[in-house]
Amino acid sequence: IVSTYGVFAQTQKVNTEKSSVSWLGKKIGGEHNGFIQVKSGDLELKNDQIISGNFIIDMTSITNTDLKDDGYNKKLVGHLKSDDFFGVEKYPTATLVFKSIGEKGNGVYSVTADLTIKGKTESIKFEITVSGSTATTNLKVDRTKYDIKYGSGSFFSDLGDKTIYDDFELSVKLVF
Repeated sequence: IVSTYGVFAQTQKVNTEKSSVSWLGKKIGGEHNGFIQVKSGDLELKNDQIISGNFIIDMTSITNTDLKDDGYNKKLVGHLKSDDFFGVEKYPTATLVFKSIGEKGNGVYSVTADLTIKGKTESIKFEITVSGSTATTNLKVDRTKYDIKYGSGSFFSDLGDKTIYDDFELSVKLVF
C-alpha cells in the first residue's frame, strides 16, 4: 500500500455567517459604506497552496451602515438595489472566480480573477492573505466596467458636487 499525504486537493467551504464583505463608495464631499453577504464560496488548496477560488455574493443583501436616519438609509439602499446601480432584481448575485494564482510567500497570493456584476465579467487583480482558516483581501472595483454609470464624472459632465467616484472598495474577510 502506498500512501500519499498532501497530494490531494482540499476544498475549504466559506462559513457565510462568520465571513464579511464591507463596501465603501465615495463621492465629492462624502462617502457611504455598508455590507454585502457572502452567499457561498470555497478555496481549494493543494499542499497548503491556493489552487482555486469561487465565490458568490448576495447582492440583494446590501446594507448601509453610515446613514442613521431610517428614511435616508432605506432610500440609499433602495437606490443601490435599483437598475441605476446593481439591478438586484435581475442580477441578485455577483461572482468572483480565481483564474490565476501566484504565491508571494508568507500566506500572500497575487490573484487574477473574473468578477461578474450585472451579468458583465471583467478581469480584476488583487492580493489575498491566508492565515489559518481566514482569508482577507481588499479590492478596488471600477463600477463603470459593469455598466454602473449613475453619477459618474466619466460619463456625465454636469454633475458638480453630485459626482460619485467610479471606484468602490471592498474589504473581504472569509472564514472557512
